[in-house]
Amino acid sequence: MPRILIRWAALLAALGTAACTAIAPGAWPPGTPIADARSTLGGPTGEFALPGGGTRLEFARGSFGRQTYMLDFDASGRLVQSEQVLTEDNFARIVPGMPADEVRRRIGRPADVFNVGWQRLQVWNYRWWQGDCVWFQVSIGQQSGRVTEAGYGHDPMCDAPTRM
Repeated sequence: MPRILIRWAALLAALGTAACTAIAPGAWPPGTPIADARSTLGGPTGEFALPGGGTRLEFARGSFGRQTYMLDFDASGRLVQSEQVLTEDNFARIVPGMPADEVRRRIGRPADVFNVGWQRLQVWNYRWWQGDCVWFQVSIGQQSGRVTEAGYGHDPMCDAPTRM
């Protein structure tokens, strides 16, 4: 087989691997260097310090923000674990009194945010893969910066347009 064909085959294999990991950040194997994740996946959408000197990278992906992968790296910058965090189990761990930055560290950035002025709240809304017309909502007190309540609500994107 000519060398040029071998090189093309290797290039196509590398591109295919990069395309798959760009689509699914959770596909990285343990031990992957943090620099590879930062450069190959188009950059994280968030970064958080972990106890012990580690780093958590957030990769919000998917249509309408329905997937958020968290990749945890140890102090030496090697991948320890990855997880798609928009799940019912993780939502159940969001409780009143929790600081807003802890919510972000656990489940990432919301797909949608709105303010409720008279209650002095900001409501963070998370779309997720199991509920087309359901989203997880977290109310954050604007003065306290803490969760006041959390639960499931109706996603207004599912409402039919109003006809005149």
